Amino acid sequence: MRKAKILFISAEITPYLEETSLAHIARYLPAGVQDKGKEIRTFMPRFGCINERRNQLHEVIRLSGMNLIIDETDHPLIIKVASIQSARMQVYFIDNDEYFSRKNTYRDGKKAFYPDNDSRTIFFCRGVLETVKKLGWSPDLIHCHGWITSLIPLYLKTSYKDDPIFMNSKVVYSVYNHDFPEVFNEDYARKVKMKGMSNDDLKLLKTPDYVNINLAAMKYSDAVIQGSDKIHPDLAAAFQNIDKPSLGYHNVDEYVKAYAKFYDELLAENLMLVE
Repeated sequence: MRKAKILFISAEITPYLEETSLAHIARYLPAGVQDKGKEIRTFMPRFGCINERRNQLHEVIRLSGMNLIIDETDHPLIIKVASIQSARMQVYFIDNDEYFSRKNTYRDGKKAFYPDNDSRTIFFCRGVLETVKKLGWSPDLIHCHGWITSLIPLYLKTSYKDDPIFMNSKVVYSVYNHDFPEVFNEDYARKVKMKGMSNDDLKLLKTPDYVNINLAAMKYSDAVIQGSDKIHPDLAAAFQNIDKPSLGYHNVDEYVKAYAKFYDELLAENLMLVE
């Protein structure tokens, strides 16, 4: 018997960013699951608006140093870490000067959507997976929160499916109400493509709007959760008709217990859980 290992990947975590419903879940869910006897790891982007000195971020030299090729250009991957002492929880940060040094998250000071948000998504998702490989830590379950994590399910079921670290991992995707009207660059599918992917795998990403990038994540996940009370109507319809394990919306007083039970049900077939 051993502890289940659960990897949490989120766009936001409080106190590093302003507290939203997603940031709240990504802070208190891992801690709550850890208290129930699970082993956890947590990742988020190191946005430039995060105060490194106040939050005591420091670089993990042994994990940093690799380059990720995005659209035929090398981009250095920097890994930083900080601790939420009250929760006995470490958070790993994916960093890169070009993609994450700016002082906003997804929009500039004039509220314009960053034109490279597509490349930032690719870099973040691949950066998390490559860092977990370097850690040598094989998660039983991976829970993705927010659209910047939307490529994780696709990568896990194609390019990384035979990797010893991930080959037995189940992936859960949470859908939130973080709609945006903009569309990623038209060459997004080409930039996403890696060895082990077919053109059919990338079909939804050929029109990379908010709905399609979420539909792709839902398609390649083992299970889906509705993270917000209300989500985009097209995604709500897809959620209602999904042919895989799913969990509806739970409010702030209920989600830790509900999600933990859902995890155990997903893992029951191949893991003896330690409670």
